[in-house]
Amino acid sequence: MANGEFTVRARAGDSDAFRELTEPYRWELQVHCYRMLGSFQDAEDAVQETLLAAWQGLAGYDERASIRTWLYRIATRRCLNARRSASRRPVKEWDVPNVTPPEPTRLGEIVWLQPFPEALLSDISDSPLGPESHYDKTESISLAFVTALQALPPRQVAVLILRDVLGFHAREVAEMLDTTVDTVNGALKRARVGLQRYRGIVANREPAPPAGSSSEDSVTARFVQAFESNDIDALVALLTDDVFISMPPLPFEYDGRAAVSGFWSTMFDMGRQVNLIATRANGQPAFGTYLHTPNGVRDGTGLIVLTLSGDRICAMTRFDSSALPWFGLPRSLPDQ
Repeated sequence: MANGEFTVRARAGDSDAFRELTEPYRWELQVHCYRMLGSFQDAEDAVQETLLAAWQGLAGYDERASIRTWLYRIATRRCLNARRSASRRPVKEWDVPNVTPPEPTRLGEIVWLQPFPEALLSDISDSPLGPESHYDKTESISLAFVTALQALPPRQVAVLILRDVLGFHAREVAEMLDTTVDTVNGALKRARVGLQRYRGIVANREPAPPAGSSSEDSVTARFVQAFESNDIDALVALLTDDVFISMPPLPFEYDGRAAVSGFWSTMFDMGRQVNLIATRANGQPAFGTYLHTPNGVRDGTGLIVLTLSGDRICAMTRFDSSALPWFGLPRSLPDQ
């Protein structure tokens, strides 16, 4: 059945027809909202609001643009409203018992950042990007890129994603945002300037090995061995000189090999036994962390996402245990 027939039926109140009309775009809309908001949970909420608004406003859809473009218009507006609101994820206090962390290099501001499960990205792997896209799919979902977007003003974020990531034409973006092509082009220019530091860092790094390659497997296997054996020297040997660690929703950030080494030395010195369970987030290797406890279980304590540069680790992002269920990881495991 053609989209036009589904549209007619949906306007008549057929919810099944509406789902047939919109379901092909659900996951790419969730990724779009995630890029804009940096939060997996906020993106889920924004997609639900988008689909509800589309259902309620279907009578106003004039079919001048495709259903996909119309849904992106609604989703982008929902995300702009969320970005402007003050109800972002609050800063969390350090909560590791009996551990006093070293003084951080700085306190980060993007504490609402959350990881995106790789399994959901596979649902949109074949979604075409427009001819004007400047980013490939791997980079455009990476933690570094999504973090850099969060530092830009909301409207610049929307324009840059719609133009440089998704490849919509300037005229289409202007219609989505109810503005002019000149305004869109100006916002895009400013957004690109705002991302210059990010682009410079990425350009100076050795590329990460391909996902699932023997090179990636070698690095991650060495990381697991070092981490599970509390071997700080082996871990430090894997780090680049400019390695960086952040841990949202904690604001603590450590920049450089010495600072990162000091942080993990503090954690390893506690003699805690931790197991890592492999997964993937944002196109990057990731691990659920499970702490052995006296009560005979291993409690899930968080998720670590690695950013690789060649055969080294150039960034580590530690998230709290609330992220584990999104990756199909349990809250706890029986002791071995």
